[in-house]
Amino acid sequence: MKFQTTLVATAIALACQVGHAQTAKEVAAEMRHMRDELRQLRAELEALKKQKPPEAAAPSPATTAPASTSAPPVAVAAYTNQGTAEPAPNAVNMFGYGELNFTRPRNNIAGSEATARRAVLGFGYRFNERTRFAAELEVEHAVVSKDDSGEVAFEQLYVEHDITDGLSTKMGLFLLPVGYMNESHEPTRYYGVTRNLVETAIIPSTWREIGVGLRGIQDSGLRWDAGVVTSFDLTKWPTDSAETKESPLGAIHQEGQKAKAASLGYYGALNYDGVPGVNVGGSLFQGGIGQKQPTIASPNASVTLAEVHTKWQVGSWDLSALAAQGRFHDVSAFNASGNGVNPVPDQFRGWYAQAAYRLWRKGDTSLVPFTRYERVNTALGFSGLNGLAPANDPDTQVWTVGASYYLHPQVVVKMDVQKYLNNHALDRFNMGLGFHY
Repeated sequence: MKFQTTLVATAIALACQVGHAQTAKEVAAEMRHMRDELRQLRAELEALKKQKPPEAAAPSPATTAPASTSAPPVAVAAYTNQGTAEPAPNAVNMFGYGELNFTRPRNNIAGSEATARRAVLGFGYRFNERTRFAAELEVEHAVVSKDDSGEVAFEQLYVEHDITDGLSTKMGLFLLPVGYMNESHEPTRYYGVTRNLVETAIIPSTWREIGVGLRGIQDSGLRWDAGVVTSFDLTKWPTDSAETKESPLGAIHQEGQKAKAASLGYYGALNYDGVPGVNVGGSLFQGGIGQKQPTIASPNASVTLAEVHTKWQVGSWDLSALAAQGRFHDVSAFNASGNGVNPVPDQFRGWYAQAAYRLWRKGDTSLVPFTRYERVNTALGFSGLNGLAPANDPDTQVWTVGASYYLHPQVVVKMDVQKYLNNHALDRFNMGLGFHY
């Protein structure tokens, strides 16, 4: 008991030292020092356990392994991203999130709808201090059957391993590090009842692929990602334009379901967090979509998606902006072969700017009003149609104004109003409840 008390006291003291660090480099140094100290203390604890007589031996490690008091040094597994404690070695940890939404179109009361939008059940498991597993199972719209619109899918299913203190690898089905929302999309972590338009229509969040990725973190605050993964499938391109105009890449994503892998995808991302409250970053994805399929006229078609983003959190303000642009390559033959009803566009793009302000706070409770302006176009220019190409649609422009009322940092009640400047039939009022654990 005395040793365990000393262990806890040491961990608290070290955590306080880290809390007073002024720079990212100092924080990283303190974390390494804390990790070394705790490893030494755990080794001493194990030595003491071995000195006990056989009849007083402790139960199996699966039930008594001490919880880690520090996060993994690099790419943190999904269970840590959810804001929950990292499980002890040989122990399972549960996490997840959920959201329920109500929408009332401004000019169509009969179209009002309430739904259990999604519920995610997550599981994390640590094999040892450097190797861990995470999975997320998502249920959309509460009910799943052949007659319902619900869906059940693995959102993530991967193993992560720390190669060194500053380098990790991830293998399996995982979310790509693109934009802000794709990796961090719990309803408590973004403003607005629904996810923003740019990071769903242009960046198809939540976008996951099967593959291998690397992540490196430097003491200076620079974080980089790179990997090789599956890509999209042009044979899925529908003749109905409604789905492709909603999200061109979302219409042809594979989600790890018997994904065609004749043509792979490659991604890279950079983020800088060296200045407190500031993030600047961007990412690039290049992947084949024709998948060498002999059934289509463009077996070597591909897509490029690039985005840049920035966030500034100062005092009670939270300011952010993001711009993304995608381009399809070598799709003219596919369009000319008879896909003129719904041709593949040459480009798609969008951007948003957002401002939020913490107006009031008392303990765990707070009120954060926000506003966001978005501009999106999912179909710009067409090739291979010999002058018969459809006219470009105007950009979709949306103002969203609302507020998030946090009952707790992990529980939020939201309300907002959305105004579509070029199509008032889409104007709506939204309410929602979200949580993560």
